[in-house]
Amino acid sequence: MRATIVFRGETLAAQAFEERCLRSAAALSAAGVGEGDVVALLMRNSPLAIELMMATRHLGAQWCPVNWHFKADEVAYVVGNSGAKVLLADAALLAALPGLDTAAAATFAAPAWEALRDATPPVGATPLVPPRGAMFYTSGTTGRPKGIVRQPFTPAQAQAAIAMRRASYGVEPGMRALLNAPWYHSAPNSYALGMVQEGATLFLEERFDAERTLALIAEHRLTHAYLVPTMYVRLLALPPAVRQRYDVRSMRFVCSTGSPCPPEVKRRMIEWWGPVINECYGASELGYMTLATSEHALRKPGSAGPPMPGVVLKILDDQGRELPRGRPGLIYIEQPATPDFTYVGNDEARAAMELPGWKGLKTMGDIGYLDDDGFLFIVDRRADMVISGGVNIYPVEIENLLQGMPGVADCAVFGIPDDEFGEALAAAVQPAAGAAGAALSSEAVRAWLHERIAGFKVPKVVTLHDALPREDTGKIFKRRLREPYWAGRERRV
Repeated sequence: MRATIVFRGETLAAQAFEERCLRSAAALSAAGVGEGDVVALLMRNSPLAIELMMATRHLGAQWCPVNWHFKADEVAYVVGNSGAKVLLADAALLAALPGLDTAAAATFAAPAWEALRDATPPVGATPLVPPRGAMFYTSGTTGRPKGIVRQPFTPAQAQAAIAMRRASYGVEPGMRALLNAPWYHSAPNSYALGMVQEGATLFLEERFDAERTLALIAEHRLTHAYLVPTMYVRLLALPPAVRQRYDVRSMRFVCSTGSPCPPEVKRRMIEWWGPVINECYGASELGYMTLATSEHALRKPGSAGPPMPGVVLKILDDQGRELPRGRPGLIYIEQPATPDFTYVGNDEARAAMELPGWKGLKTMGDIGYLDDDGFLFIVDRRADMVISGGVNIYPVEIENLLQGMPGVADCAVFGIPDDEFGEALAAAVQPAAGAAGAALSSEAVRAWLHERIAGFKVPKVVTLHDALPREDTGKIFKRRLREPYWAGRERRV
């Protein structure tokens, strides 16, 4: 854990950071947190957030990062559903959630926690129980988000995870790494954990700013970074004179995951930064699965790359039959570096990821094919999930809420292409008969949703329809609504 953290221009030395982690672990233990328990963390990017993640892990407990854009009801659901014993939060975030009911979880604001931590003797540096991963909430297609309950790492999985981490992040001695993506997302969270475990100097930013990113790289000779395609788009949008002002030749390895990067965007980044742009295909449940290097991206544009060492990747049809190269089907993965898991109170969703006769293989519902060289190409998503700027959004949650809006008879929410975020949300709304339906407008729908859910879940496009297209069963024909937006594009995600 000999990592140094740089935040707001101040450096937290490795020894001081490690001591804070061990003191927080002791304070959590005194609060009743033990092996297999859950600690919810409602925090913006900060050294304290990383510290609490490491402290929770040290106890063999799971940390549960909570999206700081959530409204009170959304936060309360995650804290309650996860069974968190403790909620630790930034004071400002708590103040913005009046009436928040955290159920049985003991709640601490950051300043009070830091005082408690500093007054608590540290635990020993050697963990007494095997570590677990984070409890990420990854929304399902049938309603509320699902919490991932991870089993402890076995010794073999721990060793495989080290190898996977070093390949995915380009680990090398003396790394000076940048993280400016929201740490509560699974990939940035894993990146922060990996950099700390590898003893890097981690430059932690509260938010992404394109020119500041270039300035940090140039000033501090940064070598590694976690960036997402949306950030690439904003970097490339800077005026040429601004881009030329900063020297980025120190960069050695940029990791990207969360949403597919358009081939043209990736090509332009490689031309600018050199062959340092790398992309992983992964999932919160299964970990990283493939790795596409810059060389891969230029040779096979649009590919997610070949499977990582040790990963078993199969393309199967709905009956579980393996498909030949070039034929799209469901992507099934076996990842040796990731412990098994369940979903909180949702055994059916977990069971649906597997097929009889293929022990160990699981699918996230993505559709793709392997080419003759074994490179994966992802072409569609069987489920309705939308990935916008690396954020997983599940339309059914928004649809369930929108159907309760006065004047709405029915609705469908789906993903459409977006040049900056990869995908954006669109809502097709059928107004109800009568005055309330007649008064409905796109602006009113968006405003109503903004009051009730996080802003990133509010559809960018809202269209009104006299009648929504339906299948013979009466189910809304969502694909017909999506298709006009995706016409002429090779991919549907």
